[in-house]
Order: sequence, then C-alpha cells, then structure tokens
Amino acid sequence: MSIDKNMLRERANKLPEVTDELWKLVNDDYRMLVEEYVSVQNHSPQTKIQYSSALKQFGFFVYNSMNNKPLYKITKRDFLRYLSYLRDDRKMSSSGINLKKACVSSLCNYIENVVADDDDNYKNFRNFTRGLPSIPKNRVYDKVKVTYDEFQEMMKVLESDENFLGMAWLATAFLVGSRRSELIQFKTEILNYKIPDGQNYVLSHMVRGKGKSTDGKPLEYMIPLEVLPYWKKWIDERGYESEFIFTTKYQGTVRQMSPTWADNFCAEVLSNILGRRINVHIFKNSCVTYHLERGVDINLVSKFIAHHENVSTTQIYDLRDFEDEKNGIFG
Repeated sequence: MSIDKNMLRERANKLPEVTDELWKLVNDDYRMLVEEYVSVQNHSPQTKIQYSSALKQFGFFVYNSMNNKPLYKITKRDFLRYLSYLRDDRKMSSSGINLKKACVSSLCNYIENVVADDDDNYKNFRNFTRGLPSIPKNRVYDKVKVTYDEFQEMMKVLESDENFLGMAWLATAFLVGSRRSELIQFKTEILNYKIPDGQNYVLSHMVRGKGKSTDGKPLEYMIPLEVLPYWKKWIDERGYESEFIFTTKYQGTVRQMSPTWADNFCAEVLSNILGRRINVHIFKNSCVTYHLERGVDINLVSKFIAHHENVSTTQIYDLRDFEDEKNGIFG
C-alpha cells in the first residue's frame, strides 16, 4: 500500500540517549542533585524514569554547551538557550518542550525549598524557569480515529505476516481501551478465569492505572471474549512461559514488554498499513468512539471502559462525526 506522505506528521529528531558514560561527564553537583531529587519524590515508577531522563538531557546539554557549569550559575538566558535547542535543532513539539521545562522547574523548586537551607551555594538560588515566556503551541493535528473496518484491515495484514504479538496487542488496544502502560500488565492467568454462562467478557485482575503516587489508580478492565483467542494464539506461538501476556524475547532473555514497544509498533508497522500516521494514544479515543458508535451509553463507557471519574472527560475522547445528526439540524 502506498503512503500519503502528507498524512504523516514530521517527527522530532529524537534526543540522543544519555548513557551512564555520558552522564558521568556531567558535573558532580548536578548529578547528585538530580539523583537526590528523583529518589525522594513520591512519583510513580514510570514518572521517575521520565523525570530522570529529562533531567539527564538537560544536564548533558549543560556539559556540552555551557562548559559544564554548576546549576547555581545557570541563568534564565542560559535556559532559553536550552529551549531553543529543543525547538529549533531537535524540532520538538511544544508539549515535549513543556515537559522538559516542567521537569527542570520541579528540580529547581526542590532546590529552593529544601537544598537551599543546607548548601551555601544555593542560599540565594531562584528557579530560573519561572517567569519565562510561555511556549507557543505547535499546530494541533486532527485526531483521526481508527475505525472498526481499519482495525480489521490491520488485523488481516498482521495475520498474513504471522505477527501474533501484534494481533494480540492491537485487539486489546482497540477493544479494551487500556493505556499502553496498563495493557502490558495483563497476566496469562486471565485466560484461566472462570466465565459465568452468558457473560461476554472476563474481568481482569487489578492493574496499576495512571496516578500520582507509587501505587497509582487500581483498575479492573473488562476484556471482551473476542480478544482472548488472539492472546491464546500469541502464547501458543511464542514458545516460552511467562507471567505476562505481552512479552518480548531478546538474546534469550524474556522480558515484560516495555511501553515504548507500542510506539515503534504504531510508527513502523500500523502507520504503514493504513498509510497515515498512527500513534499509540489514538487507540483509547478509538475504543471509546467505537463503543459509543455501537450504541453503548456514554455513562457505561466512561465508567467501565475509559475508567474516567467524570463523563465530561470521556466526551473529550469521543471522535464521532455526527454526520447524520448534523444533516438533520436544518432539515
């Protein structure tokens, strides 16, 4: 299938990984502050990884472009150089830049509120990200839902490729509605759960949902029975035992799938099948929309599929076009 290049959004230049060797090049003061800050925060494990990565990126920029000067000597003008690097050199989106900025700002707040009392170098330290101009938002790309027909098309191609892991992942993402970090927590034990007569779904074990604390929000997902054969096929074909359904094997080592697997799968496989950019985040929107289009009440979709606290949040995920209804407005 040919790809319409105009449908594929230009991606940012991925920031180089700050390896352990590169991280050691950053001045001791900054490294110790980052490691202390990350260790004492009550963030989720995934958020800690995210913050650590973002702060290492800034630290390496300071090493590479600011002669590795200590944090207490960095000014607002210096930090604007970093933001310009992210925007102009790396072509990062406004949301990505804001995330990097927020991580550094949070570290600076920690230094102001905690470190300054014990370290003379930081007695007069002020958060240099505060008061800077807001970052202009990039052009927002329209969210294009994945339809059920497109879901079936992708499943057929994956089947022809004998990509059984991809089929299991896609069926779960489209029909269940779990986030990528929740989906990978599903365990093989679910396949052995007893399903009452007449029930067309199985309730999952508790998974850790998105949340501020280390425990997150406990969630139970309804798994439609039509998803289970894809799970079974993948497990039968992979040829090894694992506690988890979604796993990868590299150089003989079996691991629970990382959340970034889905990013690559969507970018390198699914986008090429449909001929437009597909990212992992569109599947929750598409799942919500698909069930609403089937006539499921939005209150039920909100509570049992989207797991939202409020229906107003679910409405944001609703990508129905309401063409028939709009045609009747002026009739």
